[in-house]
Amino acid sequence: MAKPIPDKLNDFKVYVNGSPDLRGVADLQLPSFEAMTDTISGGGIAGEIESPNIGHFQSMRLTINWTSILDDLTEFFKPQALMVDCRLANQEFNLTKGQPEIKATRVVVRGIPVTNNLGNAQKNSKYEGSTEIEVLYIKIELAQKTLVELDKINYIYKVDGVDYMAQIREALGM
Repeated sequence: MAKPIPDKLNDFKVYVNGSPDLRGVADLQLPSFEAMTDTISGGGIAGEIESPNIGHFQSMRLTINWTSILDDLTEFFKPQALMVDCRLANQEFNLTKGQPEIKATRVVVRGIPVTNNLGNAQKNSKYEGSTEIEVLYIKIELAQKTLVELDKINYIYKVDGVDYMAQIREALGM
């Protein structure tokens, strides 16, 4: 059976703290996973190696870009963690059936709002404001299968069901 050809993001919706979909969202900038590293050099190594610290990542941010100022924004001004559930409908072309299909992707983020940019107020245009959320937890699912789960506070980093921080938690007595 031939794998489908990825096509595009057909549509998306964003839910905050389990509430109905968020209004006024233009687009999302999903977080980037950048490992914390240290440089290793010395005998037996020809040069330097950037060695990643297993399960430890630099600051990660989810950015929500807005089209206008709405009352939905108040959730992002509260000094407390919130849950952002991004539901994505990916369109793929099924070669066997000869037709497009939709595959559900979900990115769930728990984090703290750190930046609220209200945007530019200009006649006959969108505000183009944004909110940045510092990621404490992220889970990426494709067709209800968890691909990646990172929980910075609880020392969990799972990829394809393998928890790469289990030995670290054990060593720390967690």
